[in-house]
Amino acid sequence: MRILVIEDDADAATFMVKGLRQAGHAVDHALDGQVGKDMATSGGYDAYVIDRMLPQKDGLSLLEERRTEGDQTPALFLSALGEVDDRVAGLQSGGDDYLVKPYELQELIARVEALGRRRGPTNIQTTFSVADLEMDILARTVRRGGQKIDLQPREFRLLEYLLRHAGQVVTRTMLLENVWEYHFDPQTNVIDVHISRLRAKIDKGFDRQLLKTVRGAGYTLTDEH
Repeated sequence: MRILVIEDDADAATFMVKGLRQAGHAVDHALDGQVGKDMATSGGYDAYVIDRMLPQKDGLSLLEERRTEGDQTPALFLSALGEVDDRVAGLQSGGDDYLVKPYELQELIARVEALGRRRGPTNIQTTFSVADLEMDILARTVRRGGQKIDLQPREFRLLEYLLRHAGQVVTRTMLLENVWEYHFDPQTNVIDVHISRLRAKIDKGFDRQLLKTVRGAGYTLTDEH
């Protein structure tokens, strides 16, 4: 499953995301409600895990807006608010399940997977491409124009994230959280170094540059000029 976790507690999010990934799922993470809604709007998720109390936009409002916009992706609410009225409010706002904090990670994973089964079979995407750049997740291969490109593990993960968000602007914060699993700014040029290395491997020697810097915003992988 491809899961979007919207949780502002960095430690809790790291623990949750790690557990879901170890269970075999692809996971993106947002630290506040507005960023979470923007990521949800991009589509492609099989389930949401949403904390009720979020900065910028609370979890109930976030999901209510997505439901109004026609998004029927299954959603699990997390909250320290466990009274009956609280759970009812979560379900009435469009939630499919409600888990009270503190929770056991094993139960959270089981509930998220149950939401996926309830939705029906999901076609899990294992190949991605932009123009003549192709990645096979299962085979762990990357090719451009039929030419094999050797990537280090972190470069592979960085390219996978960019391909999953092809055509979108990916911010430095999104990369730090979802590729490096940092929930703070390490005040280093780690992203710049890896972007530079990746660009040299996938773009150098080809007529069209696919990995572009969007000044003041982030990066995008696209075949558009």
